[in-house]
Amino acid sequence: MDKITIADWLMILAVLLGPLIAVQLTRYLDNKKEIRERKLAVFKKLMATRAYTISWDHVEALNRIDLEFNKSETKEKAVIEAWKEYLDLLGNKQLTPEQWAVKRLDLLVELLHKMAIVLDYDFDKTHIKNSSYSPMAHGELEEQLAAIRKGLIEVLEGKRHLPMFVTNLPRGTN
Repeated sequence: MDKITIADWLMILAVLLGPLIAVQLTRYLDNKKEIRERKLAVFKKLMATRAYTISWDHVEALNRIDLEFNKSETKEKAVIEAWKEYLDLLGNKQLTPEQWAVKRLDLLVELLHKMAIVLDYDFDKTHIKNSSYSPMAHGELEEQLAAIRKGLIEVLEGKRHLPMFVTNLPRGTN
């Protein structure tokens, strides 16, 4: 009987371990892809809603940043830091509305730019800031809906009355 060589043992080991290594490698790559897809989903939602920062989708995406981006990664740590600075501003009531609006836009652009770097998008800050579309009609509609809601709440709370004008009285039957 022939003696089993080291090459034979290596071949047997490769045959036995090959499928296990392939499965583990596939799982690893799938996991990395899923992590990137979640980060990408947050970024895409924020980019799509950057002109509508009070939308539910925008707020939800902001709240997912610390879940999806890893502060132990250097580039991603920059995202988390930009996100924290943005959140700090969102709760700041000390600035004038004009100052607050300018700073909010600058910090949002900075956050999106840091995210773009992590996700290998070639967007500069000017592109992020100026390349979204928001029709004036959307803003007017939001203002009108806010006024309607406010007025209705005031009526329901008894702070405002509904004016009523009688224009036709029913005629009596005689």
